[in-house]
Amino acid sequence: MEIMKADPRHLFAFATLLPVVPLVLGGVFGGPVVWLGLGCMTVLVAGLDRLIDHTSRVEDTAIEFPADDRLSVVLAGAHVLLLFFTLYGLGRGTALSTAQHIGLFMGVGLWLGQVSNSNAHELIHRPDRHLFQTGKWLFISLLFGHHTSAHRKVHHRFVGTPDDPNTAQLGESFYGFAARAWPDGFAAGWQAERADLCRTSHDGRLLHHPYTVYVLGSFGCLALAGLIGGGFGLLWYLALALFAQAQLLMSDYVQHYGLERRRIARAQLEPVGPQHSWNASQVYSAALMLNAPRHSDHHAHPAKPYPTLDLGKDVPLLPRSLPVMGMIALYPPAWRRLMDKRAKAWRNKGDIHHVSVA
Repeated sequence: MEIMKADPRHLFAFATLLPVVPLVLGGVFGGPVVWLGLGCMTVLVAGLDRLIDHTSRVEDTAIEFPADDRLSVVLAGAHVLLLFFTLYGLGRGTALSTAQHIGLFMGVGLWLGQVSNSNAHELIHRPDRHLFQTGKWLFISLLFGHHTSAHRKVHHRFVGTPDDPNTAQLGESFYGFAARAWPDGFAAGWQAERADLCRTSHDGRLLHHPYTVYVLGSFGCLALAGLIGGGFGLLWYLALALFAQAQLLMSDYVQHYGLERRRIARAQLEPVGPQHSWNASQVYSAALMLNAPRHSDHHAHPAKPYPTLDLGKDVPLLPRSLPVMGMIALYPPAWRRLMDKRAKAWRNKGDIHHVSVA
């Protein structure tokens, strides 16, 4: 099934913005619209991933989608709008039943984790100062501001090595990975920024350190959440931020699991290549996440805008879509049965298609 063939660029806007309206209305009025928003983030994504033909569109999608920053700016505004009405609805609203509280939390949390995280990630790679600042503050609003530094200055430099906290080792469970990736990423990003500052006249002073903004900005967001939603709204906000952070960590876990860069000299690693990231070819979930599942091309060209990312032909491919693989990773035995042989094949530069996988 081909969808929106006349103007495929609209698929990004359709996938990312469609859930926003029912989720905002759900936060304000409650009722069945809450479940419509949640369905847009779950059932609809899974269904359209199966229905839309992705095998015939692997090569031409990068040409079909022209670069456009307008959607990223609109999504940033939707992020703020959605957080406001969600925190008010969950914290102070009276229209929501207990089940609807959970449904709204799940729907909004999935949107923040899959759409807004992807949008913030896109924006922090932009050379434009205003777009970069927008992405940084999106991460700060999810209490994850340090990712702005850790992702660009640590992950992209050391991906596929033990020096990258966000590369999952072969056999490592998601739970073990998340428990070390968050604090290690925080520390590694701090050190990277301090080293950069020490090379300038600022001499690494805390006043000039980006983490000062990340931390103070997070406290400011917590205060605003309390004002908007009261004590209950503040608790819901913390839960939403943690849920969104977990999904970002899950994305890193899935997209780099078990892949490694070889050392070609004592102090030199092989260049980052397509073989160091897992990719997914499903069209609709890729549009929902602004082509984040086309991860090899992103690591090869970090500044390349999401509409132009290419899947490529000889890249590690996940057997299911990125959201589905994230669900499987929650059960480590099933994850390892599905992924370990595939990861070993790529580590050994074998042909993934000739590997017998259980």
